[in-house]
Amino acid sequence: MKRLCIISVCAMFVGLCQAQEVDVFVSGEDGYKSYRIPAVVKDKTGQLIAFAEGRVDHAGDFGNVDIVYKISQDNGKNWGPLQVAVDNDNLQVGNPAPVVDLLDPAYPKGRLFLFYNTGNNHEGEVRKGNGLRECWVISSADGGKTWSSPQNITLETHRPNQPSTNAQYTFKEDWRTYANTPGHALQFDSGKYKGRIYIPANHSEGNPKENGKDYFAHSYYSDDHGKTFKIGESIKFEGSNETMAAQISNTGLYMNSRNQQGNVKSRIVSYSNDGGVSWDTTYYDKNLPDPVNQGAVLSWQRKGKYILAVSNAASTSRRDNLTLRLSKDQGKTWYFNQVVAKAPEHAKGDYTAYSDLVLLSKDKIGVLFEKENYSKIIFIPVSFK
Repeated sequence: MKRLCIISVCAMFVGLCQAQEVDVFVSGEDGYKSYRIPAVVKDKTGQLIAFAEGRVDHAGDFGNVDIVYKISQDNGKNWGPLQVAVDNDNLQVGNPAPVVDLLDPAYPKGRLFLFYNTGNNHEGEVRKGNGLRECWVISSADGGKTWSSPQNITLETHRPNQPSTNAQYTFKEDWRTYANTPGHALQFDSGKYKGRIYIPANHSEGNPKENGKDYFAHSYYSDDHGKTFKIGESIKFEGSNETMAAQISNTGLYMNSRNQQGNVKSRIVSYSNDGGVSWDTTYYDKNLPDPVNQGAVLSWQRKGKYILAVSNAASTSRRDNLTLRLSKDQGKTWYFNQVVAKAPEHAKGDYTAYSDLVLLSKDKIGVLFEKENYSKIIFIPVSFK
């Protein structure tokens, strides 16, 4: 009888854990064959806004791709209907990088920015110089009910050399393929750079090189609430690719990047002490194993110091074993480590892939991530202390 009670309690616990997992975007629903590239933010009213690429015809990166979103009013337990933020006809829009500007006096209720990229050819062809990626931004002052007209910020945030497409795109740097984050952007909430809107990104430079060595992570930022933008210094590691960042002190920034080369199966970590404009150090963090994939970061203040969170597929063999870690010392050590999702035995393919993070309360984080071979994007809360 005692054994049966234990089994029943365990079953109830498992059921409760599973009940917390909520489908947000499911491939094949609402007119889209596939959903990829999750991003999530919380606005000043407390609502969550989850974004993704809605891929109309297939799961591939290039094609008829929109940016779609859903809103939750109850910390992710339920989500409203699918809405479209950006539709570029039959061409690609992607890499949604949302951020809420909480510090603009002109918008006391906050303003939601959505940075994104457009493309007119496959990434491999753009890398060869046979196409163009551009940078755009829209904003909403009413929590995603309405959006501003799109603004092309390519000249300020990108360095393409495509005079045949646009006479102004004649930068000697010859950046080609280009992508925001993926995941949320950030705003500095304290210190010398308070109010700075910061968007991590990556690009390729010149002709393609083997193993993705032409890729470099970089950033762009605004110190005037999105009126103008500047480009930060690139990470010096060849193959540094998809990247996210988080504030870790009054002037410090932590950047966490994908290693496209795959020669070292771990995350690339960089530190800045001037608000992410330049980099003091960059290295492979062997404490963060990675199979060549995207990873997410988030930070928040607690008792005057920053807590840093990182989530990624902590495996060197495939996209699986999504793990959430927390640090009190700027990513040097991790006091909290929890597996969020892991493939059951004998499951094949990529069980957990891209993710993003949002703070739900002082002791709970929401994780939005791709699951089960990209068949869905789900949301799950994770409690911590």
